[in-house]
Amino acid sequence: MEPELKSLINSITPLDEAAMADARKRQARLAKPPGSLGRLEELSIQLAGITGQVHNKIEKKHLLVFAADNGVVAEGVASSPQSVTLMQTVNLTRAKTGASVLARHFGCGITVCDVGVNADIRDKAVMNRKIAYGTQNMVNGPAMTRSQALTAIFTGAQLARETPADVIGIGEMGIGNTTTSSAILSVLLGADVEAVTGRGGGVTDEGFRRKKDAIRRAIAVNSPDRSDVVDVLRKVGGFDIAAMCGAFLGAAATHRPVVIDGFISAVAALCAVRLCPHAQGYLVPSHASYEIGYRLAMDAMNLEPMLLLGMRLGEGSGCPLAFEVLDAACAVINDMATFEQAGIDDDYLDEIREGDKFTVEGAR
Repeated sequence: MEPELKSLINSITPLDEAAMADARKRQARLAKPPGSLGRLEELSIQLAGITGQVHNKIEKKHLLVFAADNGVVAEGVASSPQSVTLMQTVNLTRAKTGASVLARHFGCGITVCDVGVNADIRDKAVMNRKIAYGTQNMVNGPAMTRSQALTAIFTGAQLARETPADVIGIGEMGIGNTTTSSAILSVLLGADVEAVTGRGGGVTDEGFRRKKDAIRRAIAVNSPDRSDVVDVLRKVGGFDIAAMCGAFLGAAATHRPVVIDGFISAVAALCAVRLCPHAQGYLVPSHASYEIGYRLAMDAMNLEPMLLLGMRLGEGSGCPLAFEVLDAACAVINDMATFEQAGIDDDYLDEIREGDKFTVEGAR
């Protein structure tokens, strides 16, 4: 599977600079002070680079949620029992969780994919791509084999490639996965465990201590190679994060924007960027996560979240909100009048370019 991974990585191209230049020119012609729509302008230019077109539409929106269990929960690192993974995986398909309620509200499609839940799921609404019944306890050795890690990556990539949507969001469900995410981030950044590890779902002080201790022990036992992302994923990661990493790559390979949710999604995105730096241009962060490692992951990818809502649920809950912002960015570049169309003459245009304040009265 190593050649297939190389082929996937090589299929991801840099953003289309010519299309981005054309989008910047159009933004400069729109009837507004330069940069006055801030992030919406930046997003419209990024979308042009992703698709190769100045004018884009965000009509079909889809959330991919990857579910899996993690053997490290045996160390008492989580505030909820492992059985919650199973229950919430099914509930995601029934619009009973935060992410699925938001997806339904905004008319987004959602696919919930079991890549490693520690139970048999007989609900046909859950896509069965189970690799194993959860990972091994990473404190005692590798969480999975290299073959399993690659299988998870390709599972995510294939699902993203086959999803018929203009934009894709990447979420997760898995008790214990803030522990695996923190372990991955610690290795990839060479950062101290304290700097990247938060409380996740709200563990007690004792549970928080066990969580950090488990991460340290797992890294010490496994000695993951930070220059080899697959090695890091297989030793201290999870099936969900590996599949999410693949989904980010798959979306980029098909020239579509792909939205990062919170901390766990951000770590998976970082894995994708470390495998293929070109993938960074296709990423759209949604909200700022409360997890302390989130900021470090964003900085490592030179990304900035769009929304500050105090959210820390996971599941992909930030993605439906980000889809709407992307839709707004398209509306601006597609539908706003240019200076010429708005009847604004050269004198006013010169004033705007010199930085004078533009007013509705002045336009008239």
